[in-house]
Amino acid sequence: MKEVIIIALILSNKLYAQTNSGSVVVHKDARVDSLISKQIQINEETTKDSRRNIPGFRIQVITSNDRNKVFAVKSTVYSQYPELQPYIMYQAPNYKLKLGNFRTQEEAQPYFDKLIKLYPTGVYIIHDIIELKPDGTTN
Repeated sequence: MKEVIIIALILSNKLYAQTNSGSVVVHKDARVDSLISKQIQINEETTKDSRRNIPGFRIQVITSNDRNKVFAVKSTVYSQYPELQPYIMYQAPNYKLKLGNFRTQEEAQPYFDKLIKLYPTGVYIIHDIIELKPDGTTN
């Protein structure tokens, strides 16, 4: 929110300061107050619907420097398990496909057992920061 105020002050062409006996009087544009109130409203709405991040587990399916290969695996896995949220991360020079938001390894284990049959090498249950929905569920 501080950034919005600073930007508004910089971009405002009607901001003047004048000195009167050692004091400074600032005249601000009325639009600054409307920007601030709008940002407050946006912040309140996003905190209602926002997801919290907590420590948990994900299943890492593939790591490759071939972007197309990783996206192809993502499509295949997503078509079979649409309930698992896919996440593609890029850590130079590799792309990593991670699936799901699991609080415990035990929650991830049934999916891991299925995925290891499809991709016999490179499937791991890993520690990660997962998304927790406002209702307390993960997937």
